[in-house]
Formats: sequence, C-alpha cells, structure tokens
Amino acid sequence: MMSTSSQEMVAPNREEALPDLDSPRTKLVYLALSMRGTATATDLQRLLGLSKLTLLPILRSLVRRDLVARTEGGYAVQ
Repeated sequence: MMSTSSQEMVAPNREEALPDLDSPRTKLVYLALSMRGTATATDLQRLLGLSKLTLLPILRSLVRRDLVARTEGGYAVQ
C-alpha cells in the first residue's frame, strides 16, 4: 500500500514520451521519480515497497542510461 507524504506528487507531462524501460519495476521507479522530482533511495524504498537489494541496481541502471541523475538530495529524472 502506498503511503501519502507531505510532498505533493505531480504527474509527468503526458506529451513527453516515456523512455523504453526494460522491466515493470524499472518503469515504476522511473515514474515515481518523475512524479516526486527528487527522492532518496530510502524514500523510494518506502514509497514503492521495494527492498534496497532490488532498488539500487535499478537506480544504477537508470543513471547509467542517463535517465536519472544522482543528486545531493538523492536521485532525480534528467
């Protein structure tokens, strides 16, 4: 179950095409980051209910593909 937070989630611009992502979990992480703006791995872990063992390789692959950037505050969609 997804919890609500004090940050308002904003839907991504529907005119922008989503990149071709290889798995449902990768898409889930990408869309969560798109809606939140910036999030830490712990934020995403709590929001999505994924373990860090699952989440961190997904984030690394998104960074490697230049879809997500590592920031001081965590991760953000480029």
